[in-house]
Amino acid sequence: MEQASKEENQLEDNKKSILGIWDNTKSFLHGLLDIREDSDRNETIESVRKDISFQGHNAWILVFSIFVASIGLNVSSTAVVIGAMLISPLMGPIVGMGLGVAINDDRMLRRSLINLGVMVALSLLTATFYFALTPISLFTPELEARTYPTILDVLVAIFGGLALIVAKAKKGTISNAIAGVAIATALMPPLCTAGYGIAEGNLQYFGGAMYLFSINTVFIGLSTYVVCKMLKFPMVKYANQKQRRKVSRIATVVGLLVLAPSVYLFVQLYQNEVKKSAIDSYMKEYIQYDGTRATKEYNQVDNQVDIVLFGATVPEAIINQWKAKFNSIPELENVTARFYQGSSPTVDGNFGDITAIQNDRINDIKLLQDQSLKISTLETELLSLKSANQNFQGISEEAYLLYPELKSISYAPNVTKKFDSQKIDTVDVFTTSFKDATLGPKDRLSINKRLGKWLRYRIQSDSVVVKAS
Repeated sequence: MEQASKEENQLEDNKKSILGIWDNTKSFLHGLLDIREDSDRNETIESVRKDISFQGHNAWILVFSIFVASIGLNVSSTAVVIGAMLISPLMGPIVGMGLGVAINDDRMLRRSLINLGVMVALSLLTATFYFALTPISLFTPELEARTYPTILDVLVAIFGGLALIVAKAKKGTISNAIAGVAIATALMPPLCTAGYGIAEGNLQYFGGAMYLFSINTVFIGLSTYVVCKMLKFPMVKYANQKQRRKVSRIATVVGLLVLAPSVYLFVQLYQNEVKKSAIDSYMKEYIQYDGTRATKEYNQVDNQVDIVLFGATVPEAIINQWKAKFNSIPELENVTARFYQGSSPTVDGNFGDITAIQNDRINDIKLLQDQSLKISTLETELLSLKSANQNFQGISEEAYLLYPELKSISYAPNVTKKFDSQKIDTVDVFTTSFKDATLGPKDRLSINKRLGKWLRYRIQSDSVVVKAS
């Protein structure tokens, strides 16, 4: 009996100990994660209200930051793009839109939508203007990254929006968190990329970039709405249960409509990455033959991979084995492999049409060699001319000392073709003029003859002609 009582007391003590640990854990987690007590709701509303407007300074900051971001995207400079995102004032209307819905403030919502429209229009005009004028129209990796949004971009927008509104709601705003959200959610680069699409007349680039911007806008706004509801921000105008349910349904539908395409795009992206990885592994593991080098090109649209073989000819039996192995890989079930080898047919009647590519490369090499030869020849001629100019300076001064009757002397190489011998010669022609206009032709001829003899000796050339101007 006494033993049973002791066991009951011990069990009770264990329960109390476990409950104590649980209570302490709950208290710790509550203190760690609770944000309601340290939130300044009224100050947050006023702060968001001030950031909505895009007049004056904000408009100019937006224009300049769009130029900076466009240049960064144009030259594929991540650092420049990040700098532009830090100075851009794009968050205001988007947060105001979410907050306006959460607190049932029609005026704030209307102002946010108007300023958001102004912001988008001004950004697109600025970016289009830049990309229409810039001589660099390459589709850089930085631009390409903004044309294919996926579910991952949705997650970035959601968590970025949550971080933003939590930082704004805290007493004493956390500025570094807001700057980090501006970089992570990247509202500005998609608008610049959309401007690039307009300037290039490419609707695919424009549509992809605007879809990414829509994802960021909608889910930052929805995150703001959810947090403001959780923190029970004061309502400007009372909304009954029916109206609140209606707003919640609209927000859910908008979120799902924006979310759905990104999920599809993410699945496509994931499948393509799986296929690319499987193709790379296949190439490393199986496509090996002495004296042969292989390259591949995967076409996502047609679901085909072209494998080009260079060097030694691979027997058809081995290519058949490679193809059978390719077809047995589960990840590549719907992908067709086509082998190209020289100009001869490979398996399944596919013809390796790489002769044209090889010829093009040979022609390119010849063209480069010709250009290199021309450049080398021109450089030699340029050096020769520079040397001739330097020599002529000394020769002309010496000639004046020997023949003070000279007023000027000029020099030019003259190319002459002799038809009887079909030979082309270069003749050094010197032209003289004299100070004394009354000097007779015989005297001028005599001076030029003596000058010619001296010049032939001086420049060690028999092809010298001296004539009067």
